[in-house]
Amino acid sequence: METLGLIGGMSWHSTATYYRIINEVVSAARGGHASAPISLQSLDFDEIRQCQLDGDWERAGELLAEAGRHCVRSGATTVAICTNLMHKVAPQVEAALDVPLLHIGDAVAAEARRQGWQTLGILGTKWVMEESFYADRLATHGVAAVAPDAADRARIDTIVFDELTQGVVTDASRATYVAAIGRLADQGADAVVLACTEIGLLISPEDSPLPLIDSAEVHARELGLAALGQLTASR
Repeated sequence: METLGLIGGMSWHSTATYYRIINEVVSAARGGHASAPISLQSLDFDEIRQCQLDGDWERAGELLAEAGRHCVRSGATTVAICTNLMHKVAPQVEAALDVPLLHIGDAVAAEARRQGWQTLGILGTKWVMEESFYADRLATHGVAAVAPDAADRARIDTIVFDELTQGVVTDASRATYVAAIGRLADQGADAVVLACTEIGLLISPEDSPLPLIDSAEVHARELGLAALGQLTASR
């Protein structure tokens, strides 16, 4: 199998989800005691979060790029950033590596195409919802994106950082997200991407008035296929 390089810890709660799903994919394919060869660089999210708050994306990119280089030095032949927001610095990470970076936006778009969804509502941190880097990546695959209004964006972002990235899940926050999804349906969304890798801890398909793409799940499943050498065929 191929060795995967994971840049995680942002937060560790969703990185644990990646580890589980990747190995479930490999175990199902290989059977027995099979598990994926993984080089994990788990960053201190407190340091990354400070970079976000300071707007120091150059420093954040340097930290992730160095983590990616560590993965490659440990034998990784494919690297992934286990968070949506930090794909804001994906070009800087890609430039530092001589192996492919498996982009989360490509995994999300591939799932949308498989399901026949043309327009995705985006739930995530404020940068993912308000800036173009995420929607632009989807657009390269012919998938359009719509974002919540300003009030919903503020509530969604606050819940991510004050609760979900710290492992806190509440019914009140779930209701807030479900209501926002309903308004995205009114804006023409066919489905919603949970474009923060912790949101899947809060919202399940049974909760949602629209179909969901859990970005962490589809990204991790593609990584499992990459470990098995089957990713190209799956797309």
